[in-house]
Amino acid sequence: MLNHFKLLVFLILNIFCLIFIFLGCSNSKKIDPEIEKIPLEIKFDRFDLKFASIEKKEFQNFKKKYNYLFPSQFSDSVWLKRKNDTIQIMLQNEVNKIFPTLTNIEKEAENIFKHLVYNFPSIKVPKFLTLINNVDYQNKVIFSDTIVLISLDTFLGSKNTIYNGIPGYIKSDMDKNRFGSILVDKIASSIIKSPSSRFFLDRIIYKGKILLLKDFVIPLSSDEIKIGYSNEQINWAKQNEEYIWKYFIENELLFKTDDDLIDRFITPAPFSKFYLEIDNESPGKIGQWIGWQILRSFRKKNPTLKISEILKLSYEEIFKEANYKP
Repeated sequence: MLNHFKLLVFLILNIFCLIFIFLGCSNSKKIDPEIEKIPLEIKFDRFDLKFASIEKKEFQNFKKKYNYLFPSQFSDSVWLKRKNDTIQIMLQNEVNKIFPTLTNIEKEAENIFKHLVYNFPSIKVPKFLTLINNVDYQNKVIFSDTIVLISLDTFLGSKNTIYNGIPGYIKSDMDKNRFGSILVDKIASSIIKSPSSRFFLDRIIYKGKILLLKDFVIPLSSDEIKIGYSNEQINWAKQNEEYIWKYFIENELLFKTDDDLIDRFITPAPFSKFYLEIDNESPGKIGQWIGWQILRSFRKKNPTLKISEILKLSYEEIFKEANYKP
């Protein structure tokens, strides 16, 4: 009887500990109240659903309304044929299944732009429009100052059978939990100036700036979501950070301008290319990860600087002041 009582007490204490930990974690990951109260609402225009249901007799008016999506060199018959295409219908049905509502990603876009408006007051909030685009995974999100086009058929989930045949490292980005991070990638090009030099160091710091921007505008997202790594890949990067940096230094890569360094260490790929036995264990685009850690080191040493100020700094100044030593 005494043993049962001890067991009961043990279980109760553990439950309370778990509740305490959960509440502590949830309370530590909240949006800044000053940002939360910014009056901003985003609703997506469901062009994909409208296109799927449009009648032939209504098509001319529909095309006029969305003329920027209908190049003039294609006749109406081309678009109507596409509307009734079996692949188009199959993709739309799958989108409807995965996205019965867009409330979650609308809220995600809303929070992103609240953070952007807070940090960059002059930024304008564009219109958002969803479409089906033949699983064009190279253009999952298209961003301009006035409109954002979202191909919902590229966010159906990495394990979706529709994506069979697409390389795994590409499929890992084709999940709705990556939408916000990919949106920020696209927005970043309008905020962060590309490096004027071709130095490898400048290129990885540029990518680091984009990832640091994510620390500010999607602060509740994990590092895995921000960079598009699995938990195992994040752990590998952390455990080998010192050795990666040592490899870059010893091979004098930082101030090289070889374009092949982009493919080896910056462009998304199944793995990074050190030309060593560890290659197959490494995640792709490891140069982006290192650039991110350089920016985080800089920010740690300059905690009062605003993100808008950091992003304007030269790559040389950031590298010098970061004093990055993994």
